[in-house]
Amino acid sequence: MSAAAATAAPRLIERLPAVRGRLTELAPLAGVTWFRVGGPAEVAFRPADRDDLIAFLKAKPADVPITVVGVASNLLIRDGGVRGVVLRLGRDFAGIEIAGGETGASEVTCGAGALDINVAQAAARAGIGGLEFLVGVPGTIGGALRMNAGAYGREIKDVLVWAEALGPDGTPHRLTPAEMGLSYRHCEVPADWIFVAARLRGHPDDAAAIARRMSEIQQARAESQPIRSRTGGSTFKNPPGERAWQLVDRAGCRGLRKGGAQVSEKHCNFLINTGTATAADLEGLGEEVRRRVKEATGIELQWEIKRIGEVEAIGQGGRS
Repeated sequence: MSAAAATAAPRLIERLPAVRGRLTELAPLAGVTWFRVGGPAEVAFRPADRDDLIAFLKAKPADVPITVVGVASNLLIRDGGVRGVVLRLGRDFAGIEIAGGETGASEVTCGAGALDINVAQAAARAGIGGLEFLVGVPGTIGGALRMNAGAYGREIKDVLVWAEALGPDGTPHRLTPAEMGLSYRHCEVPADWIFVAARLRGHPDDAAAIARRMSEIQQARAESQPIRSRTGGSTFKNPPGERAWQLVDRAGCRGLRKGGAQVSEKHCNFLINTGTATAADLEGLGEEVRRRVKEATGIELQWEIKRIGEVEAIGQGGRS
């Protein structure tokens, strides 16, 4: 063995505690993202259950970062991949239970890994109204909590009773909406806290009426958004008093291309991967749109899509 090999730092996976779930080195991530781009996770972790996750957090080295990825519906992973541990919550975090309120069933308790649409549908079957907007929010409850997601006039903060999150050392915390500091597409809970569950409150309603409203939302979304394309949802936040798509259109960016990335012709606050885009194409196109909007209107658009990862490829042990 050479001196270099003998002194080489251990690979990240060798530094991590044993788990009952699954640890995977250099796990591909592009296939799980809606954009279908991006590099691998240095290590991906899918915990067996809540206790497995808590034990892992308590035992892992403090210098190892964790990035939570749900179904990556509003996420752009850069081409080099993501250093540290990428956490994906599996089936044990996707449960949905109906809870009774003072006037009958009106609350839903769900895991952070539950799909927003599944929560809306479960509530509808139970005759709980007020959560219909979730069918228009692609992604999971955990992601919705992290960005106070919303659609069609409602946001998570409007229906949230409490959320449960694990601190970086695995300590559980139950938080009210006020404690979370929720505002438009913003949450003040520390970035290294991991959401694991939430309770949402609706109101008793007629199941058929709820189903009709959900169908109307889904139809409106299909008619106005490029949901059949490789996209990542709304690209930019709406500035106060403005619509991001209108600003993008005003700046002449509808249909603008960079490599395999394009501003959607159907809804120009959406970027799409036409089939050959890299993450660099998509991010570069988004930055060009921001530049043109600022030049044309004086307004600086802020990204709504979360961008993570490295530009240069990570390798074994996280080195380029």
